[in-house]
Amino acid sequence: MNLKRLVNSQTVNYVSRFNGRLLYMYPYCISRDFSAISASAPPSIYSSSIDDRTLAHSPNFSKHNFLFKRCLHSAQQTTLRELSFKPKFNFKDSEEDDGTMNEFLSRFVWIMRGKLSEVYVDCDKQTIDSMLLIIVDKVVSELEKGSLERMLGATVAIPSEDFSEDLWKTVWEVSNSVLEDMEKERKKEKMKGFLQSEEVKEMCRFAGEIGIRADMLRELRFKWAREKMEESEFYASLEKLREEERAQEKEETDGKSAETMSEMAIMGEEKPKFISLPKRHGKIRYKIYGLDLSDPKWAQAAETIISSEEPKPIHGKSKLVNEKILSLREEDDPSPLLAEWVELLQPSRVDWLTLLDKLKEKNMSLYFKVAEILLSEKSYQPNVHDYYVLIDSHAEKNRLEDIERILKKMNENGIQPDILIAKALAHLHCKAGNPDRAKAIFEGLRSDGFKQVMTVYNTMIMAYVNAGQPKLGESLMREMEAEDMKPTEEICMALLRSFAQRGDVGGAGRIATTMQFAGFQPNLESCALLVEAHAQAGDPDQARSNFNYMIKVGHRPDDRCTAIMIAAYEKKNWLDKALDLLLQLEKDGFEPGPATCTVLVDWLGKLQLVDEAEQLLGKISEQGETPTVKIHISLCDMYARAGIEKKALQALGVLESKKEQLGLDDFERVIYGLIAVGFVQDAYRFHGLMEAQGFTASAHLKVALMASQAFSCR
Repeated sequence: MNLKRLVNSQTVNYVSRFNGRLLYMYPYCISRDFSAISASAPPSIYSSSIDDRTLAHSPNFSKHNFLFKRCLHSAQQTTLRELSFKPKFNFKDSEEDDGTMNEFLSRFVWIMRGKLSEVYVDCDKQTIDSMLLIIVDKVVSELEKGSLERMLGATVAIPSEDFSEDLWKTVWEVSNSVLEDMEKERKKEKMKGFLQSEEVKEMCRFAGEIGIRADMLRELRFKWAREKMEESEFYASLEKLREEERAQEKEETDGKSAETMSEMAIMGEEKPKFISLPKRHGKIRYKIYGLDLSDPKWAQAAETIISSEEPKPIHGKSKLVNEKILSLREEDDPSPLLAEWVELLQPSRVDWLTLLDKLKEKNMSLYFKVAEILLSEKSYQPNVHDYYVLIDSHAEKNRLEDIERILKKMNENGIQPDILIAKALAHLHCKAGNPDRAKAIFEGLRSDGFKQVMTVYNTMIMAYVNAGQPKLGESLMREMEAEDMKPTEEICMALLRSFAQRGDVGGAGRIATTMQFAGFQPNLESCALLVEAHAQAGDPDQARSNFNYMIKVGHRPDDRCTAIMIAAYEKKNWLDKALDLLLQLEKDGFEPGPATCTVLVDWLGKLQLVDEAEQLLGKISEQGETPTVKIHISLCDMYARAGIEKKALQALGVLESKKEQLGLDDFERVIYGLIAVGFVQDAYRFHGLMEAQGFTASAHLKVALMASQAFSCR
């Protein structure tokens, strides 16, 4: 842009015309020395363009001291408090507009001074101030014609007779940039107010309670404040349009009323038009779980449920009966009192609900009993929700018999279970260990067209995991993925744990791959479960490979993971490799814990290394741990086979006291150990405890018992 041609000859001639007027309008923009300028200055000073360097060297021009004072940024000593009066502009004669104009001129002069100083490097400050004074006068004259918003809305500068095209374009660009900056500052200040509004604070408090913190909470706070600000501006614009419409109608009415009285009467009868949001065309369609909630029947149902009916006042004999009902005990039968209460009060559903609320506060057991009786009461008008409340309450406490009784009554009354009842039953059967019945309900919901939700899938998967059927749980997880539902990390870990405990290497590998694609990073537990899967499958080499990979990715093996690896070597009786692993881990600061010591005691006991096993047992006691049932099983077997009868019987006594914690394999191992050393009577006694716990001995164990008895008779 060529700013060298800033001012044409007409501009210079224009200086003499507005010179005196500028002193009156902008006393805050120049110093008091400006009054010394002679009004009759020689015209030769203005005879040429400012580009002419003779202007700057003229002796008469040096008398002119145009010192422009910026409102906020000026470094001059003269302040607004030193001025004899304040400037006034003819925009709206309000303090707000004066402040806005002062801020605009301050920013404008600051930027424009820099641009002029860059172009006219040789000009002194007085010359730059003279140029600025001319430019500011022209800008203010343009602003007097309209407003600041008018300049902001203009995208193309209108040519001026006083300024060159390049200068006027620069002035207009600076003006618009200043107004844009002012608008940004205004929005920023407005945003601060909305950030401190009560609605935004309440939403932030709620977000903090549910666990949202740090940067995410800050982003949400600004988002909510911005939405509130946009909403406020939207309604403010609507109100402005409404006011403009009213003003326009008023002008039209006044103009027509001046013509004839009849027209004024007609206009007086017209209703004012208001600007409003556009009306929505068409009918709202809203569906949830296959139900079309836009159907008019749901509005009727809502009117029925949301009733203004109030309960009847209870007094006299009905009040006495009501108090007797509330004072009943859990084992009492409320039916006679309820029948008497119905005869006296003739209650409606609202009266029954009031009575149930009081019972719920005093006695929950009595509440369930009365609520179940009311399912057959016509005046109560029971609906499917009443059945669901009872079924869900009983399901939380695993009361399967009560639920079956309520379902039977539900079928007798011809009420079909809804999706909420079906889900409650599915959860109940899953917790009770009946995945097949839960699966039947699950498939029934699917056949009815209901879309399954994450909670139902998670419950079904956990039911299969607890029932020892992880493959069926995995198939449900694949169905979730097909429906674009991402399985949670807890579900994946439960399936991985179940596969690992059963030694299913393929299933564990598939789940680990799924977790990796789902974005779940391998942790210590998932790596340990992969080691366990290979250990249970009898592949210690592959288990060691996964163990080394776990160390490579930065997870330090804990006591449980090390115990799993040692147990894998125990199955193959690779004692040298187990000791090598322990020595390597001890160099890295690892100390065997209770889990590792338990595996080593069991292994050494099988090898009849009694002294070494007792040393490890002492180490467990030093760590403050109590020997587990598994250790006592190992000790009983070891002492029995070593012929140390006293210690064997001591360990056997401990196991008899903890028989509830023993499994089938544990019982059989102890019995085999007792038979091996001829403790036949103890073996038979322990076999009796085994059958009392509901376990059936294997055919091999029965033969061993019979053989031991035959040999003992000889």
